[in-house]
Amino acid sequence: MASNIQPFQDYLVKEKNYSPLTVQAYISDVQAFQIYLNDFHDSLSLEEINYSQVRSWIVVLIENNISATSVNRKISSLKSYYKFLLKTKQISINPLLKHKSLKTAKKVQIPFSEKELQDVFEFNSYSNDFEGIRNQLIIELFYTTGIRRAEMINLTLNNVNTVQKTIKVIGKRNKERIIPLLNCTIELIEAYKHERNHLEHVNQKEMLILSKNGNKVSESFVYRLINEYFSTVSQKTKKSPHVLRHSFATHLLNNGADLNSVKELLGHASLSSTQIYTHSSLAELKKVYQEAHPRNK
Repeated sequence: MASNIQPFQDYLVKEKNYSPLTVQAYISDVQAFQIYLNDFHDSLSLEEINYSQVRSWIVVLIENNISATSVNRKISSLKSYYKFLLKTKQISINPLLKHKSLKTAKKVQIPFSEKELQDVFEFNSYSNDFEGIRNQLIIELFYTTGIRRAEMINLTLNNVNTVQKTIKVIGKRNKERIIPLLNCTIELIEAYKHERNHLEHVNQKEMLILSKNGNKVSESFVYRLINEYFSTVSQKTKKSPHVLRHSFATHLLNNGADLNSVKELLGHASLSSTQIYTHSSLAELKKVYQEAHPRNK
Protein backbone atom coordinates (compact mmCIF):
# COMPACT_ATOMS: atom_id res chain seq x y z
CA MET A 1 0.00 0.00 0.00
CA ALA A 2 1.31 3.45 -0.93
CA SER A 3 2.31 5.37 2.18
CA ASN A 4 -0.07 8.23 1.37
CA ILE A 5 -3.06 5.84 1.43
CA GLN A 6 -2.33 4.44 4.89
CA PRO A 7 -3.58 7.57 6.75
CA PHE A 8 -6.79 7.35 4.70
CA GLN A 9 -7.23 3.73 5.76
CA ASP A 10 -6.68 4.68 9.39
CA TYR A 11 -9.29 7.44 9.00
CA LEU A 12 -11.87 5.00 7.59
CA VAL A 13 -11.29 2.54 10.43
CA LYS A 14 -10.90 4.85 13.41
CA GLU A 15 -13.04 7.89 12.56
CA LYS A 16 -15.65 6.57 10.13
CA ASN A 17 -15.96 3.16 11.86
CA TYR A 18 -16.36 1.38 8.53
CA SER A 19 -16.36 -2.41 8.45
CA PRO A 20 -13.19 -4.24 7.33
CA LEU A 21 -14.84 -5.23 4.03
CA THR A 22 -15.89 -1.64 3.30
CA VAL A 23 -12.41 -0.32 4.12
CA GLN A 24 -10.87 -2.97 1.89
CA ALA A 25 -13.16 -1.92 -1.00
CA TYR A 26 -12.30 1.79 -0.60
CA ILE A 27 -8.56 1.14 -0.49
CA SER A 28 -8.71 -1.27 -3.42
CA ASP A 29 -10.51 1.34 -5.55
CA VAL A 30 -7.99 4.09 -4.75
CA GLN A 31 -5.10 1.73 -5.46
CA ALA A 32 -6.70 0.73 -8.78
CA PHE A 33 -6.78 4.41 -9.78
CA GLN A 34 -3.10 4.78 -8.83
CA ILE A 35 -2.24 1.76 -11.01
CA TYR A 36 -4.13 3.40 -13.88
CA LEU A 37 -2.12 6.62 -13.38
CA ASN A 38 1.11 4.61 -13.36
CA ASP A 39 0.19 2.92 -16.64
CA PHE A 40 -1.33 5.79 -18.59
CA HIS A 41 -0.21 9.07 -17.02
CA ASP A 42 3.53 8.71 -16.34
CA SER A 43 3.03 7.64 -12.72
CA LEU A 44 1.27 10.88 -11.83
CA SER A 45 0.66 10.97 -8.08
CA LEU A 46 -2.83 10.87 -6.60
CA GLU A 47 -2.36 14.37 -5.19
CA GLU A 48 -1.43 15.89 -8.57
CA ILE A 49 -4.35 14.78 -10.72
CA ASN A 50 -7.23 16.84 -12.07
CA TYR A 51 -10.67 15.73 -13.17
CA SER A 52 -9.54 14.95 -16.73
CA GLN A 53 -7.56 11.93 -15.46
CA VAL A 54 -10.57 10.71 -13.51
CA ARG A 55 -12.79 11.11 -16.56
CA SER A 56 -10.35 9.16 -18.75
CA TRP A 57 -10.24 6.37 -16.13
CA ILE A 58 -14.03 6.19 -16.24
CA VAL A 59 -13.84 5.77 -20.03
CA VAL A 60 -11.32 2.92 -19.66
CA LEU A 61 -13.52 1.21 -17.05
CA ILE A 62 -16.58 1.43 -19.30
CA GLU A 63 -14.59 0.13 -22.29
CA ASN A 64 -13.63 -2.85 -20.11
CA ASN A 65 -17.33 -3.59 -19.58
CA ILE A 66 -17.37 -2.48 -15.94
CA SER A 67 -21.00 -1.75 -15.04
CA ALA A 68 -22.16 1.80 -14.29
CA THR A 69 -22.96 0.72 -10.73
CA SER A 70 -19.39 -0.56 -10.20
CA VAL A 71 -17.91 2.57 -11.80
CA ASN A 72 -20.00 4.76 -9.48
CA ARG A 73 -18.77 2.79 -6.48
CA LYS A 74 -15.14 3.21 -7.51
CA ILE A 75 -15.58 6.94 -8.04
CA SER A 76 -17.40 7.21 -4.71
CA SER A 77 -14.30 5.74 -3.06
CA LEU A 78 -12.15 8.31 -4.86
CA LYS A 79 -14.47 11.12 -3.74
CA SER A 80 -14.06 10.02 -0.13
CA TYR A 81 -10.30 9.87 -0.57
CA TYR A 82 -10.08 13.39 -2.01
CA LYS A 83 -12.39 14.75 0.67
CA PHE A 84 -9.94 13.28 3.18
CA LEU A 85 -6.97 14.90 1.40
CA LEU A 86 -8.81 18.24 1.41
CA LYS A 87 -9.70 17.88 5.09
CA THR A 88 -6.07 17.12 5.99
CA LYS A 89 -4.86 20.01 3.79
CA GLN A 90 -2.87 17.76 1.45
CA ILE A 91 -4.68 19.32 -1.52
CA SER A 92 -6.40 22.69 -1.93
CA ILE A 93 -9.00 21.74 -4.57
CA ASN A 94 -11.08 18.56 -4.75
CA PRO A 95 -10.78 17.32 -8.38
CA LEU A 96 -14.09 15.46 -8.10
CA LEU A 97 -16.11 18.33 -6.66
CA LYS A 98 -18.40 18.65 -9.70
CA HIS A 99 -18.49 15.00 -10.70
CA LYS A 100 -21.93 13.55 -11.44
CA SER A 101 -22.56 9.84 -11.08
CA LEU A 102 -23.34 7.72 -14.13
CA LYS A 103 -27.00 6.93 -14.63
CA THR A 104 -27.92 3.38 -13.66
CA ALA A 105 -31.03 1.34 -14.25
CA LYS A 106 -32.94 0.85 -11.03
CA LYS A 107 -33.10 -2.83 -10.14
CA VAL A 108 -36.30 -3.94 -8.51
CA GLN A 109 -35.49 -6.57 -5.90
CA ILE A 110 -37.92 -9.46 -6.02
CA PRO A 111 -38.59 -10.75 -2.49
CA PHE A 112 -39.55 -14.29 -1.63
CA SER A 113 -43.30 -14.72 -1.35
CA GLU A 114 -44.93 -15.49 1.98
CA LYS A 115 -45.72 -18.96 0.61
CA GLU A 116 -42.06 -19.57 -0.28
CA LEU A 117 -41.07 -18.62 3.27
CA GLN A 118 -43.75 -20.91 4.69
CA ASP A 119 -42.53 -23.73 2.43
CA VAL A 120 -38.87 -23.30 3.41
CA PHE A 121 -39.79 -23.77 7.07
CA GLU A 122 -42.36 -26.53 6.61
CA PHE A 123 -41.09 -28.69 3.76
CA ASN A 124 -37.32 -28.65 4.23
CA SER A 125 -35.91 -31.49 6.29
CA TYR A 126 -33.91 -29.96 9.11
CA SER A 127 -32.00 -32.58 11.05
CA ASN A 128 -32.67 -32.50 14.78
CA ASP A 129 -29.00 -31.97 15.62
CA PHE A 130 -26.66 -28.99 15.97
CA GLU A 131 -26.29 -28.27 12.24
CA GLY A 132 -29.96 -28.76 11.39
CA ILE A 133 -31.21 -26.51 14.20
CA ARG A 134 -28.50 -23.91 13.48
CA ASN A 135 -29.42 -23.79 9.78
CA GLN A 136 -33.08 -23.27 10.62
CA LEU A 137 -32.16 -20.58 13.13
CA ILE A 138 -30.11 -18.66 10.56
CA ILE A 139 -33.09 -18.54 8.18
CA GLU A 140 -35.44 -17.72 11.07
CA LEU A 141 -33.28 -14.81 12.27
CA PHE A 142 -32.96 -13.32 8.79
CA TYR A 143 -36.69 -13.46 8.15
CA THR A 144 -37.96 -12.43 11.59
CA THR A 145 -35.44 -9.64 12.28
CA GLY A 146 -34.34 -8.39 8.84
CA ILE A 147 -30.68 -8.22 9.89
CA ARG A 148 -27.82 -8.04 7.41
CA ARG A 149 -25.49 -10.98 6.76
CA ALA A 150 -22.53 -9.33 8.54
CA GLU A 151 -24.78 -8.46 11.49
CA MET A 152 -25.91 -12.07 11.74
CA ILE A 153 -22.38 -13.44 11.67
CA ASN A 154 -21.21 -11.05 14.38
CA LEU A 155 -24.04 -11.69 16.84
CA THR A 156 -22.73 -12.70 20.26
CA LEU A 157 -24.46 -14.67 22.99
CA ASN A 158 -24.61 -11.46 25.03
CA ASN A 159 -26.52 -9.76 22.18
CA VAL A 160 -29.50 -12.07 22.79
CA ASN A 161 -31.90 -11.33 25.65
CA THR A 162 -34.53 -14.06 25.76
CA VAL A 163 -36.13 -12.55 28.88
CA GLN A 164 -36.80 -9.19 27.22
CA LYS A 165 -37.27 -10.96 23.88
CA THR A 166 -34.79 -8.77 22.01
CA ILE A 167 -31.46 -8.89 20.21
CA LYS A 168 -28.90 -6.10 20.07
CA VAL A 169 -27.47 -5.67 16.59
CA ILE A 170 -24.26 -3.81 15.73
CA GLY A 171 -24.94 -2.31 12.31
CA LYS A 172 -23.05 -0.12 9.89
CA ARG A 173 -20.62 2.35 11.47
CA ASN A 174 -21.00 0.48 14.77
CA LYS A 175 -24.51 1.83 15.21
CA GLU A 176 -26.50 -0.25 17.69
CA ARG A 177 -30.19 -1.08 17.43
CA ILE A 178 -32.54 -3.30 19.42
CA ILE A 179 -34.86 -5.64 17.53
CA PRO A 180 -37.76 -7.54 19.14
CA LEU A 181 -37.86 -11.33 18.84
CA LEU A 182 -40.89 -13.52 18.17
CA ASN A 183 -41.65 -16.40 20.54
CA CYS A 184 -40.96 -18.94 17.77
CA THR A 185 -37.50 -17.42 17.27
CA ILE A 186 -36.73 -17.52 20.99
CA GLU A 187 -37.74 -21.21 21.14
CA LEU A 188 -35.37 -21.96 18.27
CA ILE A 189 -32.54 -20.00 19.91
CA GLU A 190 -32.97 -22.01 23.11
CA ALA A 191 -32.97 -25.30 21.19
CA TYR A 192 -29.85 -24.22 19.29
CA LYS A 193 -28.03 -23.15 22.47
CA HIS A 194 -28.78 -26.55 24.01
CA GLU A 195 -27.12 -28.29 21.02
CA ARG A 196 -24.31 -25.73 20.96
CA ASN A 197 -23.42 -26.62 24.56
CA HIS A 198 -22.65 -30.17 23.41
CA LEU A 199 -20.05 -29.19 20.79
CA GLU A 200 -16.69 -30.83 21.46
CA HIS A 201 -14.63 -27.74 20.67
CA VAL A 202 -15.76 -24.11 20.82
CA ASN A 203 -12.99 -21.72 19.78
CA GLN A 204 -15.03 -18.51 19.68
CA LYS A 205 -17.17 -18.92 22.76
CA GLU A 206 -18.67 -15.42 22.63
CA MET A 207 -20.19 -15.85 19.14
CA LEU A 208 -23.79 -17.03 18.74
CA ILE A 209 -23.72 -18.70 15.33
CA LEU A 210 -20.94 -21.28 15.02
CA SER A 211 -19.70 -23.89 12.60
CA LYS A 212 -19.60 -27.51 13.78
CA ASN A 213 -15.89 -26.91 14.48
CA GLY A 214 -16.72 -24.16 16.98
CA ASN A 215 -15.67 -21.20 14.84
CA LYS A 216 -17.60 -18.15 13.68
CA VAL A 217 -19.32 -18.91 10.35
CA SER A 218 -18.13 -17.15 7.21
CA GLU A 219 -20.13 -14.87 4.89
CA SER A 220 -19.75 -17.34 2.02
CA PHE A 221 -21.07 -20.19 4.19
CA VAL A 222 -24.19 -18.21 5.10
CA TYR A 223 -24.76 -17.21 1.47
CA ARG A 224 -24.47 -20.83 0.28
CA LEU A 225 -26.79 -22.02 3.04
CA ILE A 226 -29.57 -19.59 2.09
CA ASN A 227 -29.13 -20.34 -1.60
CA GLU A 228 -29.28 -24.10 -1.00
CA TYR A 229 -32.42 -24.08 1.16
CA PHE A 230 -34.36 -21.62 -1.00
CA SER A 231 -33.45 -23.46 -4.20
CA THR A 232 -35.85 -26.18 -3.01
CA VAL A 233 -38.83 -23.80 -2.80
CA SER A 234 -38.16 -20.90 -5.19
CA GLN A 235 -37.41 -20.44 -8.89
CA LYS A 236 -36.14 -16.89 -8.37
CA THR A 237 -32.74 -16.15 -9.88
CA LYS A 238 -31.34 -14.46 -6.79
CA LYS A 239 -31.56 -16.34 -3.51
CA SER A 240 -29.44 -14.61 -0.88
CA PRO A 241 -29.48 -13.26 2.68
CA HIS A 242 -30.23 -9.81 1.27
CA VAL A 243 -33.34 -11.12 -0.50
CA LEU A 244 -34.48 -12.47 2.88
CA ARG A 245 -33.92 -9.02 4.41
CA HIS A 246 -35.90 -7.56 1.53
CA SER A 247 -38.68 -10.12 2.13
CA PHE A 248 -38.81 -9.20 5.83
CA ALA A 249 -39.39 -5.52 4.99
CA THR A 250 -41.83 -6.16 2.15
CA HIS A 251 -44.00 -8.59 4.12
CA LEU A 252 -44.17 -6.20 7.09
CA LEU A 253 -45.28 -3.36 4.82
CA ASN A 254 -47.79 -5.60 3.03
CA ASN A 255 -49.33 -6.49 6.38
CA GLY A 256 -49.76 -2.94 7.62
CA ALA A 257 -46.46 -1.90 9.24
CA ASP A 258 -45.63 1.79 8.79
CA LEU A 259 -42.52 2.86 6.92
CA ASN A 260 -40.84 4.54 9.90
CA SER A 261 -41.07 1.38 12.02
CA VAL A 262 -39.57 -0.73 9.22
CA LYS A 263 -36.81 1.88 8.83
CA GLU A 264 -35.86 1.51 12.50
CA LEU A 265 -35.94 -2.29 12.36
CA LEU A 266 -33.69 -2.33 9.29
CA GLY A 267 -31.26 0.18 10.78
CA HIS A 268 -31.51 2.61 7.88
CA ALA A 269 -30.19 6.14 8.39
CA SER A 270 -32.91 7.71 6.24
CA LEU A 271 -36.36 6.89 4.91
CA SER A 272 -35.11 7.06 1.32
CA SER A 273 -33.24 3.78 1.87
CA THR A 274 -36.37 2.10 3.19
CA GLN A 275 -38.64 3.40 0.43
CA ILE A 276 -37.15 1.00 -2.11
CA TYR A 277 -39.10 -1.74 -0.36
CA THR A 278 -42.41 0.00 -1.00
CA HIS A 279 -42.09 -0.82 -4.73
CA SER A 280 -42.62 -4.49 -3.98
CA SER A 281 -45.73 -3.61 -2.00
CA LEU A 282 -47.39 -1.95 -4.99
CA ALA A 283 -49.40 -5.04 -5.96
CA GLU A 284 -50.75 -5.30 -2.43
CA LEU A 285 -51.46 -1.57 -2.40
CA LYS A 286 -53.42 -1.83 -5.65
CA LYS A 287 -55.47 -4.67 -4.19
CA VAL A 288 -56.31 -2.67 -1.04
CA TYR A 289 -57.08 0.39 -3.16
CA GLN A 290 -59.45 -1.52 -5.45
CA GLU A 291 -61.27 -3.09 -2.50
CA ALA A 292 -61.49 0.04 -0.37
CA HIS A 293 -62.22 2.97 -2.68
CA PRO A 294 -65.93 3.94 -2.76
CA ARG A 295 -65.81 4.67 -6.50
CA ASN A 296 -65.00 1.02 -7.16
CA LYS A 297 -68.16 -0.32 -5.52
